Amino acid sequence: MQSETSLADPRPTIADFHRVNRGGGLFSESISQWLGAVFALVAQRLGLRPTALSIANLVLGLATSVAVVALAGPVAAGDVPAWVVGLLALIGWQVAYSLDCADGQLARVTGQGSASGARVDVLCDVAAQIALVAALAATAVAQEPSTPTWFVATFAGTWMVNLVTSVMQAGPNAASMVTSTSLPVRLVKLVRDYGAVIFVAALVLAVAPALVLWVMIAFTIVNGGFLLASIAFSARASLR
Repeated sequence: MQSETSLADPRPTIADFHRVNRGGGLFSESISQWLGAVFALVAQRLGLRPTALSIANLVLGLATSVAVVALAGPVAAGDVPAWVVGLLALIGWQVAYSLDCADGQLARVTGQGSASGARVDVLCDVAAQIALVAALAATAVAQEPSTPTWFVATFAGTWMVNLVTSVMQAGPNAASMVTSTSLPVRLVKLVRDYGAVIFVAALVLAVAPALVLWVMIAFTIVNGGFLLASIAFSARASLR
């Protein structure tokens, strides 16, 4: 039986949008997806289509990363406080990611999903993440000019593992190497939760930009290890 409130206002609520989110990890579900639900609600009220949110994610993500790149040198020279850039990155990247969460929620709740819209979403994600990788690499090189070029290339390549595997796991062929949803497992999986990753990256930019190189090393190891494990997991399943 419908409640009196739903009869008076049948429009979707924030909870309705959040209910159809596609996860992303403990941090993303607890913060990014809820903020995305707010954006989806506002977009629905304004009559915007999901692609508008995808483009907004791209524009904001690119603008934030370009600013971090432009300020990498001044921060390293001590001319600009690191916390200013870190705060900019924290807000810009997190809001952009929440807009990315919102486009899918809006599409599913309002029935506006389409193959072309899904492609735009993925392509905007790729572009935004390329810019983010460039921002972290620019900061690392500004802080430590001797950073090897081969390492920057390896970091950039392995960073995309999360995005590629998330796209591959969509649909009927989705699979997980660790299916447990217990809290300890979800905490461990935070190392691959995009919302948590960009939060940590922005935090390091704010308080200790000289450590960005070590953050890059850590995520290269994590993502490279996950890639190798995924290959082994999939190869084992295909040989059964």
